[in-house]
Amino acid sequence: MHGSLAWLQLAIAIVAEVIGTSFLRASAGFTKPLPTLLVAMGYGTAFYFLSLTLDTIPTGVAYAVWSGAGVTLIAAIGWLFMGQRLDPAGVAGMALIVAGVVVLNVFSKSTVHE
Repeated sequence: MHGSLAWLQLAIAIVAEVIGTSFLRASAGFTKPLPTLLVAMGYGTAFYFLSLTLDTIPTGVAYAVWSGAGVTLIAAIGWLFMGQRLDPAGVAGMALIVAGVVVLNVFSKSTVHE
């Protein structure tokens, strides 16, 4: 698989996971059908696309990018749409996560199988 396709698939996995996670609270313990369906579809799509990336991107790298981007995006969604507060330590932590993902992708030679 071409490397850029794997990164696109990883981006799809990240967005799908963020959608699924965003609807967890609204699912009310999986008692509300529509939010529960969105959670299941989001996670199912996320894991499917994540699995497609693993022929090209090493598992540890793919998972680090997937989880780091997901944490940061979920925190941003919580802040923008759910009234959750972000304190300076939280913002700094997310900046470190983003920096780690950048270092992995720009400087590490372990981001693509040879």
